Amino acid sequence: MSDHMKRLTAPKAWPIKRKSSVWVTKQSPGAHRIGESMPASLVLRDLMGICDTAREAKRVIGNRELRVDGKAVKDPKAPIGIMDVIEVPKMGIAYRMLLTDKGKLTVVPIEADEAAFKICRIEDKTLVKGGRFQLNLSGGRNILIDADDYKVGDSLRVEVPDQKVAGHYPLAEGATAYVTSGSQVGKVKTVKAVKTVKGSASNVVVFDDGNETTACNVLVIGADKAEVKVPEASA
Repeated sequence: MSDHMKRLTAPKAWPIKRKSSVWVTKQSPGAHRIGESMPASLVLRDLMGICDTAREAKRVIGNRELRVDGKAVKDPKAPIGIMDVIEVPKMGIAYRMLLTDKGKLTVVPIEADEAAFKICRIEDKTLVKGGRFQLNLSGGRNILIDADDYKVGDSLRVEVPDQKVAGHYPLAEGATAYVTSGSQVGKVKTVKAVKTVKGSASNVVVFDDGNETTACNVLVIGADKAEVKVPEASA
């Protein structure tokens, strides 16, 4: 598998110059899909702007100075995706990876208290041996719980790096939602209703402005207000 890809064919969500050179670093396989994440070295250089070259970014990562979700990153090509908390402790800075309303990946500066958690959507849940439930979360996390208290589509506030569940935000009327894909990407909306769709298709979420999208495009980020800082809307 190639370690690089051509800039012209890089995912549309990557906010990079397409014609400045031929090649760009390709991320390693990981918890995030290629169109929803960027390699750690590119995040340091192109999004955070704390390095001028890929060599400098690799040196920072090699010195274990970059942390994602509270853990040191070792691979310059490690994927960093939506809702990941990015920190450089020596510089005292912290960011969260999100999407703009143009569908481009961006980093939003956050305070230390917000850097202690991330919000993950419940993608699936399974009854496992011993009568416990395994929750499969966005971002590649799996959490075991004793009681069946959560539904697919709901969001959990997860402390990082210890993965303790510190909050629950149901996908229900009045919830504050962040759209992660589709024509309304990057927008924060209030849920008006959730339409149940029979069969294998995703449920439909209706917003209070009359627009709607499939539930798989919605990440609940608060019960009645946003619990995370989001990018400012474009003018």
